[in-house]
Amino acid sequence: MAVSKTARPGSNPGSPARPMNKKRVFSGSRPTGRLHLGNFLGGLKGYLALQEKDNLDCIYSVVDLHGITTPYDPTRLQEQISDVVLDYLGAGLNPKKCHLMIQSQIPEHVELAYLLSTIYPVSRVEQLPTYKDKKLENPDYINVGLFYYPILMAADILIYKAEFVPVGKDQLPHIELTREVARKFNQMFHPPAGGFPEPKAYETPGSYVPSLIGSGKMSKSVEGSYINLADDLETIKRKLAGTPTDMGRGEKVPTEGGVAALLALVELFEGESKRKRLEEEYVSSGIKYQILKEELAEAIYKELKPIQERRAYFETHPEEVKEILEEGRVYCEKIAKETLREVKKAMGLLP
Repeated sequence: MAVSKTARPGSNPGSPARPMNKKRVFSGSRPTGRLHLGNFLGGLKGYLALQEKDNLDCIYSVVDLHGITTPYDPTRLQEQISDVVLDYLGAGLNPKKCHLMIQSQIPEHVELAYLLSTIYPVSRVEQLPTYKDKKLENPDYINVGLFYYPILMAADILIYKAEFVPVGKDQLPHIELTREVARKFNQMFHPPAGGFPEPKAYETPGSYVPSLIGSGKMSKSVEGSYINLADDLETIKRKLAGTPTDMGRGEKVPTEGGVAALLALVELFEGESKRKRLEEEYVSSGIKYQILKEELAEAIYKELKPIQERRAYFETHPEEVKEILEEGRVYCEKIAKETLREVKKAMGLLP
């Protein structure tokens, strides 16, 4: 697969204007570990769906500045950034249909975040459930950057004037905050051309993927809770085998815990009809969990295998990956610089 150095159809390398008046999409993933099923179903599937729409201009990022707000190893950060890029490409993000970029390579994100932080109340950020959760996860690592995270996320989205953001359910409060920031900026400074759009979340069917341990969602920070996109069939079987279950029969189908998590995954990978059949068995003859887990592992691996094959291709073609990221950086830099100029002029910081 050769990646052309020329601009893709519909784009104009000489101008940051939206190609053919397309609406813009932005989203990103933190480089805190290899992407897992929760990331794929809750975010990447949305990325893939949106890149196929001719009326959208999609930008997807590795948000490495967000990644350093929680404990990390600086000697491994570049490797982790590369892993997310490769997982993106393996999952099917197509550089002819979207732009891939690394957040820290566009410093305008940070400058816009500071400007937006001057108009947004501290009390509102403190209310966010994700901020509270991160404080509980890392009580000895509560830094200003972690508090600042939602404002930087708003800047990530608004600097491209994105109108759609594919995210998981846990990020919906952040999208609402971004809408509030956009609205407040527009009201205070009356920028030309209408200012910032108020972005909308784009949720996928798997916007909340339950943890294998039976509580919460799949999370890189909770060992044993997730299946990586890189896991082979035997690893998937082993991880599912550890999901807690009951006797397999009862008067009511569980709505929480390991059994509920397994049934949710069955619906996502084997369909709603399979889940309903298992629920009927649970309240009648009973479920055989060994068979359920074996069949579920096969279904999950069937979806992951082509992802792993595509990823392996890009692993062995680093120059293509470098070209893809450089195209994304150049494209996004033009947009970001223009937006920042507009913002600074509206705020009186430029004549």
